Amino acid sequence: MPVDETRTLSPEPSTAHTPRTAPDKRTLDAQSARKKAPAYSVWLVRLMVVGLVLAALNLRPAITSLGPLLEEVRKGLGMSGTVAGLLTSVPSVCFAVFGIMAPRLARRFGPASIVCAGMTAIAAGLFLRPFLGGTPGFLVASALALVGIAVSNILLPAIVKQWFPDKVSTMTGLYSMALAIGTSLAALSTVPLTKALGGSWQTGLAVWGILGALALCVWLPLAVKHGRDRKAATARAEAETPEVEALESAASVPAPGLRMVKSRTAWALACFFGLQATAAYITMGWMPQIFRDAGISAGTSGILLALTMAMGIPLAFVIPRVATRLTHQGPVVLVLGLCGLTGYAGLYLAPAGGAWAWALLLGVSNCAFPLALTMIGLRAKSHQGVVKLSAFAQSIGYLISIPGPLLIGVLHDASGGWGLPIALMAALMLPQMVVGVLAGRNRTIEKELAA
Repeated sequence: MPVDETRTLSPEPSTAHTPRTAPDKRTLDAQSARKKAPAYSVWLVRLMVVGLVLAALNLRPAITSLGPLLEEVRKGLGMSGTVAGLLTSVPSVCFAVFGIMAPRLARRFGPASIVCAGMTAIAAGLFLRPFLGGTPGFLVASALALVGIAVSNILLPAIVKQWFPDKVSTMTGLYSMALAIGTSLAALSTVPLTKALGGSWQTGLAVWGILGALALCVWLPLAVKHGRDRKAATARAEAETPEVEALESAASVPAPGLRMVKSRTAWALACFFGLQATAAYITMGWMPQIFRDAGISAGTSGILLALTMAMGIPLAFVIPRVATRLTHQGPVVLVLGLCGLTGYAGLYLAPAGGAWAWALLLGVSNCAFPLALTMIGLRAKSHQGVVKLSAFAQSIGYLISIPGPLLIGVLHDASGGWGLPIALMAALMLPQMVVGVLAGRNRTIEKELAA
């Protein structure tokens, strides 16, 4: 996937017919500068900004709209606690299995086309899942929506790197903030919307498909435009001179040859991503039920989850900016981890008495997600490298996170309370802090693998 598909390289007049075995540094710098500077029109860049925001808004409502209504869904579909735990693990399964396919699909069809297809899957899955009847249909439609989320999760950091190479932290903060808004909005308003629409949990869940349809309206023209640009870029590439191809090859990072499995940094980042995802999906799936079992109403439990998710709105801008200014992101990892440990301790000791404080602290801790996205961008030089690192870290990470939400349901059914599940949550925070410090070291995967 080329860095800039709307541009071609033009040989300098003095060298166009002179064979050269290795370009000098000045030529390489010029080639690199031309690659980094986007050539997109102003309206297209603005449309991409809107598309990024709308796509990010759709990346969590499929999950957080379910938490406040999980008890009603369980009763309506006849789910046990273990099956409900399986339901909260479905996101991680889909993200792990289908996320690894995103780079190959992006190379074949272009990232904009794949994100467009992802928005289609999200909208269709959310519209269908409440009305297919029975647990299997609910799971299948949920999986459809989550497949769309999976591929979009992987490709959005790469799209930011490609379209906004000089504003990675700002744009990462923008779509992380939009993601947090979508997450908290679904948690906050699902119960009131359900009551306003007649009290049916089916309608309360299906209404979030409208947000996916709105995003599709923006990504469809982006996908069409990008498809045309890819065809034009292919035609230009076929007409390039052999010397320009040599210059382009020498000036670029051979991202397709990068083997993530040999990078310690990639593994550390994958483990960090997986453990923070485990904490996030346990929180989104089970925290409202913990509060409800402590005597807090369904509406208030939804508001508490919304508070937890809403902490990502301001911190999504702050954390990437702070992280990019530090040579080592380990201190940020430790601060977020300590907030999580404090929140879990409070949730164990006084779930109702200090509910607002625990929700706030866990919300701060869950901002490890924008930090992980920022570190993905910092640990690779090119957007091709970011695609490979993002796919590896997120796919392996979500694979790691699969057992967590399921184990919470099993432990709750076995013990009859929330003591053991909360102890497991706190225990998982410790290795998250360790691997986060390792992933935050100042290095890139290209240099690490070259060494």
